[in-house]
Amino acid sequence: MEYKDYYKVLGVSKTASQEEIKKKYRKLAVKYHPDKNKGDKAKEEKFKEITEAYEVLKDPEKRKQYDELGANWKQYQQQGTNGGYRGNPYAGRGGATQYDGDFSDLFGDGGGFSDFFESFFGRGPGHTRDPRGRESGAFKGADIQANVTITLEDAYEGGTRLINLNGNRLRLKLKPGIEDGQTLKIKGKGQPSIQGGPAGDLYLTVEVARHPYFKRKGHDLYSTQEVDMYTATLGGKVEIKTLKGSTVSVTIPKGTDSGKVLRLKGLGMPVYQKKEQTGNLFVEVKIVTPKNLTKEEEELLKKLQKLGSSAYTYAT
Repeated sequence: MEYKDYYKVLGVSKTASQEEIKKKYRKLAVKYHPDKNKGDKAKEEKFKEITEAYEVLKDPEKRKQYDELGANWKQYQQQGTNGGYRGNPYAGRGGATQYDGDFSDLFGDGGGFSDFFESFFGRGPGHTRDPRGRESGAFKGADIQANVTITLEDAYEGGTRLINLNGNRLRLKLKPGIEDGQTLKIKGKGQPSIQGGPAGDLYLTVEVARHPYFKRKGHDLYSTQEVDMYTATLGGKVEIKTLKGSTVSVTIPKGTDSGKVLRLKGLGMPVYQKKEQTGNLFVEVKIVTPKNLTKEEEELLKKLQKLGSSAYTYAT
């Protein structure tokens, strides 16, 4: 019986982390899943092989037992493989766990695995019995990873959105304040199981599209407000847009310089999963120089210029 190198099957090193193993399995599962390769027996067998490897390596305790078995493979072969792991090649090797019988207590009941797997570990994991005692395959389907793009308004308001994913319409529930790059888990919306088990899960990474007016930094929003020279000089009111879609009236202090930042408390983004908490809106004032002046306006500005120059000369 040929030894199966589960690390080689998944294309990972023997020192790979659990997260690396999971990512590699998900990638391979999507590539070789029978639903995407109908009628391709070779890819179906490959899918079964990577699933078997993942069942062993995904759990630290199971992985440890497999590593120990691999180190004693030749000794195991000499003792025979009928009925599971018998004869215990660990005997006399200090510190090694000893077993009599197979490994079904570690890996569960089931079937559909290779002779190599069943010889070492008994029937495969992921199987259940129906009420009449019959065994049925219950492998969970592969997980799917996908991206979805939403607007900044969607992130602000939350609510339900309908999205199309691989031809399927899904109802996506968004909570106010969801952030760019955040991943949502949607249970049961992954690949279906090929053995009648539960479907996998969908891991949906949210991408928040760039907004033409507002910039988001954490829970705060930033924008720019144009203010005419007269209002900036004499003071007055301006209407400032908010992400809610409405405007608020804000006082511009007399003598406001271009670049001054106004802080509007509580008009930023909602804090994710924390009701009644919001960030702030920071508005940078940009003073606009008047253009296309009438002759009368030009004359008045010249008079103001002379007055200003006189006042400056007197002060110095």
